[in-house]
Amino acid sequence: MMLFAQAVSPLLCTLGAIQVMGLAAAGISRLAEGTRHERVCQWLCFMAILVVGGMCGYTLRIGPDSCAACAVTLTLMTLIAIVDFRD
Repeated sequence: MMLFAQAVSPLLCTLGAIQVMGLAAAGISRLAEGTRHERVCQWLCFMAILVVGGMCGYTLRIGPDSCAACAVTLTLMTLIAIVDFRD
């Protein structure tokens, strides 16, 4: 049995983990709306947006694919935090 192993860059893994944590922070911020943890979660979401936004600038050096992924994550985080579908 042959094992097909590829080298994965730790930098790309870190960028992916930050993006997942950013999306989670935005979701948690939305879920905490109306609870006593709302303010803390909003600050957490704001900090995560700053980190992912800074990461977008950093990934310009890595390549267009990484930068596009960061931009999509930042857009999704903003939409999760702003858009309200309740009537």
